[in-house]
Amino acid sequence: MGFELGRKVFFLYPPSVVRDELISRLLEQEYEVYMLRDIAMADRLLAMFPASIVFVNIDAGKSESEWEDWIRAKLANPALSGVGIGILTYNQDENLQKKYLMDIGIQCGFVKLKLGLEESTKILLSTLQANEAKGRRKYVRANCADDSLTAINLREGAITATGKIQDISVVGFSCILDPDPAFKKNTVLHDIQLKLRANLVKIEAVVFGARMVEDRTQYVMLLAPRTEPVVRDKIRNYIQYALQSDIEQLAVSGEIPAAAAEAPAEADLPEIDEAES
Repeated sequence: MGFELGRKVFFLYPPSVVRDELISRLLEQEYEVYMLRDIAMADRLLAMFPASIVFVNIDAGKSESEWEDWIRAKLANPALSGVGIGILTYNQDENLQKKYLMDIGIQCGFVKLKLGLEESTKILLSTLQANEAKGRRKYVRANCADDSLTAINLREGAITATGKIQDISVVGFSCILDPDPAFKKNTVLHDIQLKLRANLVKIEAVVFGARMVEDRTQYVMLLAPRTEPVVRDKIRNYIQYALQSDIEQLAVSGEIPAAAAEAPAEADLPEIDEAES
């Protein structure tokens, strides 16, 4: 089974070490990661995204025997045959590990968190790679067109403009500017400020291209290769916030908002040569 656009990765009842540290390491590798703390929400989302991966913390939410029943039911459901299930636990019992891997047949590993952060991260990254969690997509992007707390301001020579960010990844973004400065492809912009909710980030960027969306020009811009890691981290944190908010909205409404739509195929993503930095 191929997963060109990648797979959503859910952590169900993630323990603190996952929430506080491990998740950020997966985000740095551009996996599309979500945290769930409600079993009913997980049930709805797995039904909506039957090619996703879910790592279940069997130390929380239910008793171990109840988790076993829940996992067996998911594996037995033909509609969820594409869902990959893994286990997170501090339990060191070898028999428990054997039961889930050999008897029940989970596909995405049994991660013993007591092995430590580095080893747990290594195991998860290997598991996600083996299960094509990233697909052909290199970068996770968030659609922020409906987020009223994101904006762009720029100044280049005599030109000043403000506008709305449409979507964003750690390598670039698209936006609609007012007034339209009629930028040409490859124009270098030296003074851009992005407002990403509570964070303000200053960047340089180059105009990768433009397209008409209804009657407005939507610009696609690439961040300068020398953009500082702290800036990319702030952008990544915003992307995670936006995606998490959208998935929670989706679980409640059952309707996929624009920001939760699947990422475009890799061919549609602008390339950036990090070697230029």
